Amino acid sequence: MRAAQVNRLDGPESVEVVDLPDAAEDRHADRRVVVDVAAAGVCFPDVLLTRGQYQLTPDLPFVPGSEVAGVVRSAPAGCGFAAGDRVAAFPVLGGFAEAVAVDPAMVFPLPDDTTWDRAAALPMNYLTCDFALRERARLAEGETVLVHGAAGGVGTAAVQLAAAHGARVLAVVSTDAKAEVARAAGADEVLPADGFRDAVAELTGGRGVDVVVDPVGGDRFTDSLRSLAPGGRLLVIGFTAGSIPEVKVNRLLLGNTSVVGVGWGAWWTHPHGPGSGYLREQWDGLLPHFASGAVDPVVGEVRALDEVVEALLAVEGRRATGKVLLTP
Repeated sequence: MRAAQVNRLDGPESVEVVDLPDAAEDRHADRRVVVDVAAAGVCFPDVLLTRGQYQLTPDLPFVPGSEVAGVVRSAPAGCGFAAGDRVAAFPVLGGFAEAVAVDPAMVFPLPDDTTWDRAAALPMNYLTCDFALRERARLAEGETVLVHGAAGGVGTAAVQLAAAHGARVLAVVSTDAKAEVARAAGADEVLPADGFRDAVAELTGGRGVDVVVDPVGGDRFTDSLRSLAPGGRLLVIGFTAGSIPEVKVNRLLLGNTSVVGVGWGAWWTHPHGPGSGYLREQWDGLLPHFASGAVDPVVGEVRALDEVVEALLAVEGRRATGKVLLTP
């Protein structure tokens, strides 16, 4: 099978499309669901993996790609899936390929009318944001949520899920084109990245927001803290801006605010965590929003597997809007 492989940790340009043994030849394939991949999602962690900068550090060479959609080719007896089923899956690694073998606990059923593009855009971003908003922020109906990077894959997912839970959503973007994407995703208000703190104060009557979703980090972190209402929570999801900010904890004390880490993978993989079964619980909770249209992934670029370098560079350069996908 054809697959995109990382052979050295030199960044996206080092990824090469090669021929590898079929996923059905995986030594654990008899205990896994083999999925013929119709579409694979490209995430910022995939970029970090190509540089050896992610918390997961697989041995070289490896195939990145943590979210796919496709058709089951084979499945272990009693796992709930059978050949021909349409599924999405979270293989952790190996998704940038024509086929992948996945732990059954990380395979999810799809409604029959779901397109491959929409399905492949769901697992990483939407399950991460579901965990962030429900588990870590304890988001309540009627609260106000500020979303940074609101035109990206994580950002559009956060906008839609916050709105689905009855929140007012303020979206922060860097360009007019991205503003249109955030509005289409369901944001109530769209704010420019420059000067967003003043805009938040004006829109909330000086109170501030209850929750900040921050996959960006960098220089805007301090103004995000200052934009929180009393009791507000700032969710740390990632650092696409590159730099990891620091916080003076006296700000938290004076404002009765919280900085909350969002490590979705670390949550369910921890020895004392809920385990991989947690993903299916999340998925089952997400499906009603998906069926109603409240969750409707924003798909940006769709590229062939041979264009994997360009896809990764678009994510790394923060040029992409919505979800970037590969079609192996």
